[in-house]
Amino acid sequence: MPVTDVTTDAENLTMTVVADFAAPIERVWSAYSDPRQLERFWGPPGWPATFTAWDHTVGGRAVYSMSGPRGEKSSGAWEFVSIDAPNSFEVIDSFVDESGKPLDGFPAQRMSFVFEPTAEGTRMVTTSHFDSVDALEQVVEMGQVEGLKMAMAQLDTVLQDLRDYAQGKGTRVELLDDTHVRITRLVEGPRELVWRAHFEPELIRKWMLGPDGWEMTECVAATEVGQSYRNSWAPVGDTEGEPFGFEGEALLIDAPRRAVSTERMQGMPVETLNDLNLYEEDGATLVTLLIEYPDKETRDMILATGMADGMESSFARLERELLSV
Repeated sequence: MPVTDVTTDAENLTMTVVADFAAPIERVWSAYSDPRQLERFWGPPGWPATFTAWDHTVGGRAVYSMSGPRGEKSSGAWEFVSIDAPNSFEVIDSFVDESGKPLDGFPAQRMSFVFEPTAEGTRMVTTSHFDSVDALEQVVEMGQVEGLKMAMAQLDTVLQDLRDYAQGKGTRVELLDDTHVRITRLVEGPRELVWRAHFEPELIRKWMLGPDGWEMTECVAATEVGQSYRNSWAPVGDTEGEPFGFEGEALLIDAPRRAVSTERMQGMPVETLNDLNLYEEDGATLVTLLIEYPDKETRDMILATGMADGMESSFARLERELLSV
């Protein structure tokens, strides 16, 4: 976790976040000065950001919007007060509506980002200044500390070459908290084809089979918001196990970048929220699946089924059967 310290100071009306990164200062600076790179980490998991305006000059303005998995929206704006590349920049950060107008009742804050070289890479110190104790307490209650921690934790992926970060590491599972799990897998192939492999039944049937010895007996895809999907599997030959399946509804479709859906095992009431994101770099696609569970017990029970191993078998088959031809 890059964040090493968080301090709130009610007397000086500040909140300070310290984070360390194993990358040179110029590389970290570039991530904060390029809106396309910022979009990959500025929003916390499940709330990716899109920058709709970007004027990276003193007096200039950047506007961004974060989209939640259930269609929620939260927008903000930066007004650049100072820029000293690659050492620091300062902004006025405000909550705004869809037109970019500041929202009443939501505090603005002056944020300074300072980058310092270290023996291991770069230390970033972010200090937020508030007008009152109430404003400081309001953003803390709104989850800004947790949001910054999770956003900065995603920066490691951005700072590294995608293949250096994920190639050869298989399907990785990260426990973000008691109810959120992030699963990542780099697949060698273009994003458009990886997207199609997730949403076209004739392609799904070729790879989404889990371990050898299983077949897909039903495949109904959801390609529009509000549609339902249903996938079922059964053992073949001497393979041990019982038939099972999953079903759910599409909540968000942003092809070929993001899809959010509910998921539940057929015949079971427990439901998860699955947030699929695809990012391509140099012909490879990073598949990221953020899963929200109703509670820790359900999370642990499902992970204990060997889900990650089954996903790895499927992803390996995806590369072998579809992406290598």
